[in-house]
Amino acid sequence: MNRYIGDADDFYVNVNLNTEMELPNNRDTVLHFFEQMKKGFPELRNFYTRENGDLVLEGDKEQDSYRWVAIEPRRLCSGQMNPDSLDEAFRQHEMVLDLAPPLLTISLLDCEALDLMFGFDFNYDGNHDEVVAEALGVGHGLEGLFEMPRAQVINYEPSLTLALDESCQLQCRLAIETRTNAYQVRTREYGDDQISVYFTIRQYWGTGPEQSFLDSLKRQREVGEEVLHHSIIPRIVRPLAQTIASR
Repeated sequence: MNRYIGDADDFYVNVNLNTEMELPNNRDTVLHFFEQMKKGFPELRNFYTRENGDLVLEGDKEQDSYRWVAIEPRRLCSGQMNPDSLDEAFRQHEMVLDLAPPLLTISLLDCEALDLMFGFDFNYDGNHDEVVAEALGVGHGLEGLFEMPRAQVINYEPSLTLALDESCQLQCRLAIETRTNAYQVRTREYGDDQISVYFTIRQYWGTGPEQSFLDSLKRQREVGEEVLHHSIIPRIVRPLAQTIASR
């Protein structure tokens, strides 16, 4: 059972392998890679090319939970929306990283960085920036700004990046994305866009560690889940969900 799935309206786990060189896009290579992914996950049935040239294989997006894999010019992407368990999501990511070196000729030398991202989306029909500021606060130094007459928040998207080792090769980043604008605040005509919380663990390569993609993903998962459990869920995700529910 996924212990995070009840903390937001949508929860997802994505992995991005960023490369220095462009990935192969010839027909035989791409189709062979996607066919192998489909063998492992038969629900990956919908193959198409985006307008920008990205190649995508995905499941049924009408379902609450679905998988997807994409080949971009310099990035290999894997994701699952609302997985039943974290192990199920990582089973897909591990297969992608296992197949990428032999089938897409991605080597450790070619890797810029490996990203593991945990995402949380919240439905809220109102001023996103205001509710984020209320839920998380703005810090003692900025509180005085609210004393100005008729002041209301129209842009507040806090983010923070931390280095997790002395070389700064392993990093984590918390970013909150809101999707309301001044016109919506003025007219009170809000859309159905979501507030997103992104927590990413990034491992840079270059002069970084001599480890495989799978070994790196394992370490990033361990670090990510620990920070989620102790900080992101209790101090970011749940306060935001509680503030939205109270309105």
